Amino acid sequence: MRPPPLSILMYHQVGDFAPMRAHRANYCDRRRFAAQMAFLDRFGYRVLSLDQALRGLRGEEVIPPRAVVLTFDDAYDNFADRALPVLQQHGFPATIYAISGWLGRRADWFAKDPGRPIPTLMSGERLRAVHAAGVTIGSHTASHVKLAEVDPPTRRAELSRSRADLEDVLGAPVTHLCYPFGSFDLDTVQAAAEAGYVSATTCLRGAATPLDHPLVLPRKAISYGDNLLGYWWKLAVKQAPKPALVEWRRLGESAQW
Repeated sequence: MRPPPLSILMYHQVGDFAPMRAHRANYCDRRRFAAQMAFLDRFGYRVLSLDQALRGLRGEEVIPPRAVVLTFDDAYDNFADRALPVLQQHGFPATIYAISGWLGRRADWFAKDPGRPIPTLMSGERLRAVHAAGVTIGSHTASHVKLAEVDPPTRRAELSRSRADLEDVLGAPVTHLCYPFGSFDLDTVQAAAEAGYVSATTCLRGAATPLDHPLVLPRKAISYGDNLLGYWWKLAVKQAPKPALVEWRRLGESAQW
């Protein structure tokens, strides 16, 4: 019997934001986030850690119905203030992907969009506190580069340096990765495997299944405009995988990564 699909949700910032038209997947209103977590709790969704999810996808554990994984890209400082207390209220695990060379800095890539507020990223001290509270910390590279667009030595350095630096900050292993901007290719996947990562999440849209290679996991982006109906739709409605995801699944069947 085929296991049920697994929804790996992609969040970025959680907080109070002015209405926007662009970049909506980078924001989640704190009230909607609280309502979304209450929805998961109320209707029997099982929120898994990323490690639990990987064991399920490998067939080592049973993936329960309505399984969900919560991931947060970039390690914004507002996670600790706005998201973590809600997660703790419900006892939900989560994974944050941190940019090792940008801890405690402003997310200056926002500056390319005039008028867009530039948020602060978590410091090393705050990242340690969040990790001590039970949150899994993964790598989002050392400097938030598009991995498929840099030369191989830079790619390898971004992956290995980020992992090593975050492990120094946390005093704990870092084995999960998220490709910045969803930028990756076969060489990137190979480099991630060589750097010692056991999973990597993407911006490929869809539910994760055992057909997905652990270094090419699809996700579902949660956007500023998602009300509870839209949230339920992303969780519950079975849609055919997009062509890009189908192609990566085909490649994963024979690849030795």
